[in-house]
This record gives sequence, structure tokens and C-alpha cells, in this order.
Amino acid sequence: VQLQASGGGLVQAGGSLRLSCAASGRTFSSYHMGWFRQAPGKEREFVGAIRWSGGSTVYADSVKDRFTISRDNAKNTVYLQMSGLKPEDTAVYYCAAYNFVNAYYLPKTSDLYDYWGQGTQVTVSS
Repeated sequence: VQLQASGGGLVQAGGSLRLSCAASGRTFSSYHMGWFRQAPGKEREFVGAIRWSGGSTVYADSVKDRFTISRDNAKNTVYLQMSGLKPEDTAVYYCAAYNFVNAYYLPKTSDLYDYWGQGTQVTVSS
């Protein structure tokens, strides 16, 4: 599957952005989808993930209650709605696809994901 992330940009602290990740290729609903981010000089970190059906999500504590992941399997797209943005949210954001075996397991480690998008830059100014 090929992934294309978009929607990044420059926003003031407290603002909102919605990232999109469009998938092409193999059946989108065969994958749980995750979002990760990487700030300059830091390791890539987990942001959140959503089950193939959209029925369950999991988030990092740092973004819980501010970020929301959703997906539209008819459009082969997963979204990351970000609100209450903070300067520390500045990073390149990546979407990733996990070809699940266990439909109930949402991985939080990047090594488990099979496919990655190219990343989109989010910059939050103070």
C-alpha cells in the first residue's frame, strides 16, 4: 500500500490542523493505521492509532483529549484532527499502516508498521 500524507502547515499555538493520509494499492480496511511524529533531534514517537473498522483508537498521553484520529474506508483515508496545538507539537508527522493479524491489537511501536507515508511538516508558533 502507498501512503500520502498532507495537511501540514504553520499554525499559532492554540490553533487546529487536520492531517490526511490517503492510501492506494491494497485493501485499506486490511490495515490498522497509525500516526507518528518526529521532532528535530528526537526519535520518532507514537501519536495514535485506529483500528481497521474505526471502532477503536489509542493515543499517546501527550496528545490525548487534543487529537482525534478517524478514518473513511470508502475514501481510503485516515485523518488526524489536531486542536489545542502547542509549540512542542512541532514535528514531521507520518502515517503508517499495520497489516494486522490480531484485529484487536493496535501497535504503538513504529517497528511493527509495514508501510509509511512521506511525512508532512507541522509547525506551531508560540
